[in-house]
Amino acid sequence: MDNKVSICFPASSEYERFARTVAAAFAIPLDPTVEELDEIKIAVSEAVTNAIIHGYCGADGIIELNAELDGRELTFIIRDMGNGIADIDKAREPLYSGSSDPERSGMGFSIMEAFTDELTVTSTLGEGTTVVMRKRLADHAG
Repeated sequence: MDNKVSICFPASSEYERFARTVAAAFAIPLDPTVEELDEIKIAVSEAVTNAIIHGYCGADGIIELNAELDGRELTFIIRDMGNGIADIDKAREPLYSGSSDPERSGMGFSIMEAFTDELTVTSTLGEGTTVVMRKRLADHAG
């Protein structure tokens, strides 16, 4: 492993931007394309938003963000110690939302999957959820 960072922050919507910024700053030394950087920020943002909205449902809590670099592969691990997911397969279906809020599109996991090379979700009811996303950056050396 070439580099690793771990941070914890409150499960509050104002920290979503913070998480995106941390993820982008971690990736910058690899000189990603603008598209790659946007995909990283969006995927991390979706995972953090899910943790805030579904993991804690507005209650106080902590989100842990781990970033790891191995060559040109980035791994982002977003973990909450909240409610957990009863049915991960159902939650990963496009347009499914465990929230009754009409603002929720049910596309979070689909977006994460579209913008990363690998997405793994593990969860235990009452203990929380861990989302692991891997993204391999293209070699832009000319």
